[in-house]
Amino acid sequence: QPPATAAAAVAAPGGMASLTPQMLANASEQDQKNMIGERLYPLIQQSEPALAGKITGMLLEMDQSELLHLLESPDALRSKVEEAVAVLDAHQKK
Repeated sequence: QPPATAAAAVAAPGGMASLTPQMLANASEQDQKNMIGERLYPLIQQSEPALAGKITGMLLEMDQSELLHLLESPDALRSKVEEAVAVLDAHQKK
């Protein structure tokens, strides 16, 4: 199976329209973050419902190409979510 390219449309959860390079190119930077966030949130909510909003906000600080990779790769997303939970846990203990 060939690796997914950044030019490929990114499938969206819950029947939301796929995120295409054309959609991103036509949007402002803030709108791009919003579109990506709207697709990340339900994926994160599946594993971390109580922290989904906070984790989504944390991940949206990342570079756009990395965010698109997270949407395409469930394993990469799971790893980043676990990392974010660890950061939040460490912060709470202070």
